[in-house]
Amino acid sequence: MDLILWRHAEAHEHPDPLAGVPGDAKDLVRRLTPRGEKQATRMAAWLDRQLPDGARIFSSPASRCEQTAMALGRKFKLREELLPEGDPLALLELVQWPHGKSPVVVVGHQPTLGRVIARLLNLAEDDCSVKKGALWWLRHRERASGNQTVVVTVQTPELI
Repeated sequence: MDLILWRHAEAHEHPDPLAGVPGDAKDLVRRLTPRGEKQATRMAAWLDRQLPDGARIFSSPASRCEQTAMALGRKFKLREELLPEGDPLALLELVQWPHGKSPVVVVGHQPTLGRVIARLLNLAEDDCSVKKGALWWLRHRERASGNQTVVVTVQTPELI
């Protein structure tokens, strides 16, 4: 199984003032900056060339993640499990790791994505940070010595 964890591209730090809207709701409406739009477009073009047609794509319902996923130009599903500060185990359950049959792309947030990576690579929970707009491509494989998680690639928009 392949799992591609893609952090949303650069977003505005503070949304326009929304009177009476709670802080969490304001965070969810943050949109990509012009630089973030370019990051998402560049990464999406690269990713689209690598992904097979049957890949499943999930995104956090936060606007910045939805915009990032839209750059890929494929159908995707918004999932509450991927909201900021989501549970890494809920993410792994959603994608059916490690038993899923098709590649899965998850567009989400830090620190959740970093915590998933750390868990799969047996690192300390806070040891892995994912840069805005970057993706980690992980693969589960079975060997005689047991199950393994392999890092296929780590890409940032600046390297594409």
